[in-house]
Amino acid sequence: MRIRPVGAHALLLDCTSPDGVPEADLVDAWRAELWRRREQGDLAAVEIVPAASTVLLDGLPDPAATAAQLIRWAPAIVTADTARRGTDEHDDGTETVVPVDFDGPDLPVVAEHWGVDVPAVLSRLTGTRFRVAFCGFAPGFPYLTGLPAELALPRLATPRPRVPTGSVALAGPYAGIYPGASPGGWQLVGRTDLVLFDVHADPPARLGPGTPVRMTAA
Repeated sequence: MRIRPVGAHALLLDCTSPDGVPEADLVDAWRAELWRRREQGDLAAVEIVPAASTVLLDGLPDPAATAAQLIRWAPAIVTADTARRGTDEHDDGTETVVPVDFDGPDLPVVAEHWGVDVPAVLSRLTGTRFRVAFCGFAPGFPYLTGLPAELALPRLATPRPRVPTGSVALAGPYAGIYPGASPGGWQLVGRTDLVLFDVHADPPARLGPGTPVRMTAA
C-alpha cells in the first residue's frame, strides 16, 4: 500500500494486491479496518471514501501522524470467495434484500457471454452474496462485488442515452443499480423499485460501502 498526501488534510491509500489478493478485497479490508479504528477513537477522519483501488481519508487534523499510524495497522482481508461461503467477519448482519424484476433487455447477451441460458443467469444473480465496494458515477450508485472474475462483462459499445431508474446492470466485474434515470453503458438485466438515494434520508444512500446485498426475484 502506498500513502499519498492530498491537499492539506487528506491522505490517499493506493491499495496494491499482495499474493494475488484482488484490489477490491484489499480496499474493503482497509475500509472496514479504518471504520473500526475511527469508531474506537484511534483515527480522526471526517470522511473515509473507498473507490476501486484506493481509500481516501479526508478531514485529518494531522496527516503525517495518521500516515505513521497506517504503516503499523494490518487489516484482515476477506476475499469474495470467503464472503460467498458466508464467513465474512466484517458482516454486521445488515444485509439488504433487493427485489428485482429480471426482464432486462441484455439478459440474452449476458447468457451468451457466460455460456449458459437465461434461467442460469438469474440463478447466478440470486445466488450471489454481493457487497457494496464503493459508490460512484451518480449519487447512491453502488458498485457490487461478488461475481467471479471470469464472469466479467464488457460495457455496451454505445451507451444508452437513458437508463430507467432502478435498473439492475452488469459491467466488468461489477453489478450495479441505477438510483436515477441517466445515460449508461452497462448490460441491463432487470429493475427494482427500491429507492437507492433520498437526499432527505440519513444516510442519503441506501446501499453504502460494505453493505451485504442479496437479489431476489420480485
